[in-house]
Amino acid sequence: MAVGVGTAAPAPYADWIGRSETREDVVTVAPLVALAALLDRDDPAPRPGDAAPPLAHWLYFLPFYRESEAGPDGHAVKGSFLPPIPLPQRMWAGSRLEFARPLVVGSAVRRTSTIRDIATKQGRSGTLTFVTVRHEVSDAGGLVLSDEHDIVYRGEGRLAAEGQPAPTGEAWRREIRPDPVLLFRYSAVTFNSHRIHYDHPYATGVEGYPGLVVHGPLVATLLVDLLRRNRPETTLVQYRFRAFQPLFDNGPFETCGQPDEAAAAARLWTRNAQGALTMEATATWQRR
Repeated sequence: MAVGVGTAAPAPYADWIGRSETREDVVTVAPLVALAALLDRDDPAPRPGDAAPPLAHWLYFLPFYRESEAGPDGHAVKGSFLPPIPLPQRMWAGSRLEFARPLVVGSAVRRTSTIRDIATKQGRSGTLTFVTVRHEVSDAGGLVLSDEHDIVYRGEGRLAAEGQPAPTGEAWRREIRPDPVLLFRYSAVTFNSHRIHYDHPYATGVEGYPGLVVHGPLVATLLVDLLRRNRPETTLVQYRFRAFQPLFDNGPFETCGQPDEAAAAARLWTRNAQGALTMEATATWQRR
């Protein structure tokens, strides 16, 4: 399912546009070490003053809601910051990120999140509501990064199985075999209690998926990890990704990349076991 973002918000959600919240945190070492371990990296433990890896901000500002505030799916009950959209399934559809500079380990950081847009459309699988949230992360020196994040809500029902073929002929490729251990560890480091990632009976019997769902941001992180493995000194300035289909723990998938050194950029994508494109991304890095 390709996803996009609309431009108009039907009532009653128009009043939610412009709503903001601010969270504060400290870029601590433990989540960075945990992320490196689950990515199967042999990185040295970071020290205060080191640059954190790209997308590390997803490990902080976490929604530590109380157990009584969790809904039947494990997510926080809707209607606090995000609108109470009455569609049961929620997915991370994509993000557009701009990096002014890396997060610094040990720094105090602040994230301001603002709802930028809400739109409802009719898709092949039924009603879809898109919510766009812009996150701006700052430290004592000012803006560090911005992350415009698209969330799609959909009704119950089977996702379309067909998809467009993934590109071939990549310069970089790594096979990923997702399993419940990988998904649990990512859920733990991001405090994501959505049951589709660890509760197989719930994911298959209640939400109708063929297996446990691989987190969208984990897939996006694995694509950046592919870039880092092949260009370890790269400093990202822009990263954009869009999800087409979810991935599950019932088969391997591949992270793929094709660099364009002249443009200081790379095209990145994931290919499932059936050869379909499930996520595509572009990354741009600093020229030396």
